[in-house]
Amino acid sequence: MATSSQTPNHRDAISLFARMGYAARGVVYLLVGGLAALAAFGQGGQTEGSRGALEHVLTAPFGKVLLAIMAVGLVGYAMWRCIQSIKDADHHGHGARGLAIRAGLLASAVTHTLLAFFAATLIFQFGGSSGGSGGGSQGVAGWLMQQPFGRWLVGAVGLVLIGVGIAHAFKGYKAKFDKHFEMPKQTQQWAYPICRFGLAVRGLVFVIVGCFFIIAAYQFDPSEAGGIDEVFTTLRSQIYGKWLLAFVAIGLFAFGIYSLLAAVYRRVDPSA
Repeated sequence: MATSSQTPNHRDAISLFARMGYAARGVVYLLVGGLAALAAFGQGGQTEGSRGALEHVLTAPFGKVLLAIMAVGLVGYAMWRCIQSIKDADHHGHGARGLAIRAGLLASAVTHTLLAFFAATLIFQFGGSSGGSGGGSQGVAGWLMQQPFGRWLVGAVGLVLIGVGIAHAFKGYKAKFDKHFEMPKQTQQWAYPICRFGLAVRGLVFVIVGCFFIIAAYQFDPSEAGGIDEVFTTLRSQIYGKWLLAFVAIGLFAFGIYSLLAAVYRRVDPSA
């Protein structure tokens, strides 16, 4: 009897942390996209990555409390990604495509664990700006290049990121997230177009970041690798850069909304 009473509590705790994680990811992308959109239209925003967005949370009232909640949420999200990958909670299977998706989920767990750790360091030592995601990307590229076959490892990361980006865009275009959502039809009418746009633009960002890694591998220069903030800088320097920046910023804001919707409507079943 005790075992059966503990099982729902265990699953409920995992579900709670997973939903907190989707919400925390959503807030990060709302900040990244919203601040970049304001910058594009000259309203005083900033173009920065996820780390810069977390730093921005500290400027809000009760910033450290909010950041602590987000850090817990990001750890919860990383935990859920591990469960998705190891237990195959979403039934991706053991084929080549399924294993690739599950490897990507595990990589997502690692990146969000690092982001949660970064948030924790901000709480206990406010001060230096680590910048956006570019410093992290360049650090990863630099570490990989110090390993055997380092240039090839960096290039492989770039190819994986491009593959993830294409998968994201396809997921948005086909609305493949629908099979994991339990959302009322009336909500779907306005929410699904936002979700599809957000996923497609986040996929585009992944593709560009992947290209940065491939360029870094080709030139054997980790400083060529970059994250979201470098994507913003690159777009801004193009013809019609203001509008390109605004387009991607609004898309990332839409991805933030998608993540918040996932926190409410996504099926989270660790025993699936």
